[in-house]
Parts: sequence; structure tokens; C-alpha cells
Amino acid sequence: MRDRDTPRSAPRGLFRRLVTINGLVFAVGTLVLALSPATVSSPVLITEVPVLILGLAVILTANALLVRSSLAPLDALTSVMQRVDLLRTGNRLPRNNNGDLAHVIDTFNAMLDRLEAERSESSAHALAAQEGERERIARELHDEIGQSLTVVLLGLKRTVDRAPEDLREELHQTQESVRACLDEVRVVARRLRPGVLTDLGLASALTALSSEFSQASGVPVTRRVDGALAGLSQEAELVVYRIAQEGLTNVARHAGASRVVLSLRRERGRLTLTIADDGRGAEIKEGAGIRGMRERALLINARLTVDSAPGDGTRVTLALPQATAEAR
Repeated sequence: MRDRDTPRSAPRGLFRRLVTINGLVFAVGTLVLALSPATVSSPVLITEVPVLILGLAVILTANALLVRSSLAPLDALTSVMQRVDLLRTGNRLPRNNNGDLAHVIDTFNAMLDRLEAERSESSAHALAAQEGERERIARELHDEIGQSLTVVLLGLKRTVDRAPEDLREELHQTQESVRACLDEVRVVARRLRPGVLTDLGLASALTALSSEFSQASGVPVTRRVDGALAGLSQEAELVVYRIAQEGLTNVARHAGASRVVLSLRRERGRLTLTIADDGRGAEIKEGAGIRGMRERALLINARLTVDSAPGDGTRVTLALPQATAEAR
């Protein structure tokens, strides 16, 4: 019953506050008028009009200042409402002994807590489903399409051995095309579900990811990966890997960079992933890629920041909380 009554107490408390302020202002104004030598004739004399206007102006000004000061927390609340983004946690309004308005502030903060928890839970389910679908597609690519292409290659090899000399060159070209398709299928399967992450760990997976990126884009990657990464949960490792993967993909698509630095270091108990390039940079316009990285970061309570300026390149930083970085 207390939870149901709390939202109703805020409007009543705010109403009492405004009535008290107005009553106090008018009571003081009446007392000053009663104790002052000023008099009001009936009918009102012209000489008394300026006194009445001045008294009214003083009362209205005092009332406005007191009401504005009393309702100032509502301006702060409006400002927080305008900048709230569920992918950027931590937007809360302090109570600061705001009296009756503390109920409004507490209710708003509780609403943000609930919305962020629900968003995080729904994102976790969605991303888990996404990873499951990635694994299924990768398995089908490897087991079905990969094996089918391998059979085709073996058949072509037997055909080349029995083919006339004038057809062998053309069949060799077909072989190379099929082999290239098979290699591409394997690359796509590894991107969808990095087996090296499960088999060899995060450091090796990031090394393989950097090598693949350099081979595909021609942009060299300087790796600074701390070897002391034991203890990270599988979920945290997958989040770090996916964000590094998306960060490098964005570099290849948009940066026009000549050099990339990928760093994963443990400092003061915190694990920090950084992808920095020397590309053209730009004003940040968050699309599906960056928002997807933010959603993944929220799954492990990490903080993602993207810094970029025209001509200064782009820097993506993922800071894992100390509890996650030291998990066993």
C-alpha cells in the first residue's frame, strides 16, 4: 500500500508547498499594509494609485522568486529527461533535500532504474538469440556449404585429370574460383562464430582478428594485448571481441586510416579495450553499429566511449568494471 500511495503524495505535497508560499507572501503583505501609515480612500485617490501598484509589484515579485526557487528542481528534472538515453547509464537527479519534490525525484530515478534494467535484460535476450543464430549459420556454412564446395573441388580435380589438354586451363580457373569461394565461406564462418576465441582465448582471437583485418584492408594494426587476461567470463570475452570486431569494421568502412592501434590492457584492476586510428575522423553520428556496441557493453556493465574529431581520427574505448575484469 505504501508504494501505491507514494505517487499521490507528491502532487499533494507540491500543492501544499505552493499554497504555503502564496499564503505567506500575502499574509506578510497584509501585515505590512496594516502596520504602515499608508491608507486607501474610497474612492481611491490618484495619489494612492502608485502606492498600490508598488505594493502589488513587490508582492508579485516576492511570490515569483519564492515559487521559482521552490520549483527549481523541476527544471533540473526536465533537463535530465531531455538527455536521458538508456544506452548511457548514470543519468540521475540528486535529492538535495528538496522536501516534497524528493518524491518526484525518487520516482523518476526509480523509473530510470527499472527502464535500464528492462532494457539490459531485453538486450541480453536479443543478443543471446543473435549469437545463437550466428553459431547456427556458421555451422551450416562450414558443414553444409563448405563440404559441398570441397566435394566440387575433388570432382573438378578428377575431371581435370581426365580432361583433354585444351580444356584443362579453363578447368583450372574454375578450380581456383571454387577454392576462393571455399576460403571466403570459411572466413565468413569464422567472423560469425570465432572458434579461436573458444579454443585459444581472447588474446589469440584478437591477434587473428587483427591479422584478418590487415589482410583484407591493407591497413597495418599495432597490437598491444596484455597477456594476463585469465579470469574473464565467456560473456565478457565475447563482448570485448565483438566490439573490437565492429570497431575494426568501422575503420575499414569509414576511416580512411593508414594505421590502427588495438590495445587491451589491464591497469589498476581495470581492463580497457582501445581501437584508435589516424583516419579522417568526423563528428559522431551514432548508427546501428555504435548503438550495437553500446548495447553489448551494457551486458557486462562496461562503459563505451567514442571520441572523434575531423582530421584527428577516431578512438573507441571500452572500460570494463573492476569486478568484471577480476572475475574468476
